Amino acid sequence: MKTLYLIRHAKSSWEYDLPDAERPLNDRGKNDAHLMGKFLGDLDKTIDLVMSSPANRAYTTAKIITKYLGVKEENILINKDLYDFSGNQVLKVIKSTSDEIERLLIFGHNHAFTSLVNMLGDKYIDNLPTAGFVEIQFEENEWNNISVGKNLLSIFPKMLKK
Repeated sequence: MKTLYLIRHAKSSWEYDLPDAERPLNDRGKNDAHLMGKFLGDLDKTIDLVMSSPANRAYTTAKIITKYLGVKEENILINKDLYDFSGNQVLKVIKSTSDEIERLLIFGHNHAFTSLVNMLGDKYIDNLPTAGFVEIQFEENEWNNISVGKNLLSIFPKMLKK
């Protein structure tokens, strides 16, 4: 059985004239990342591997959230193929993950993540919002063989602010 956790990067700033990959989180993004980190930390999920897009906004989100999960920053694996907006490269990364890894957490981007949730999960979502989290569990024991899994949990910052 395999478990995939997807977290879209938190809200980023368009304020600066920077290349896309260098855009930082804005204040709301930082606050939402901490909010999600606290919530996910309280769930006490076990994670075997954390990967992040190299984009500043994704990696910063990963650093903030994983502090609450007990993952050290040096254990976040940056994978350039996760800087993907279609989902094709992300899916290749997932399917090429070592089968020794049971629980995989990835930080990345839309529209890739919304597409993947709808392709790999059993519940349709219109959009995975910034800092949104989805957990999908698969019956298969090999990442390369995963097909449609079961959406176990979907949490978005807006849900935690009510």
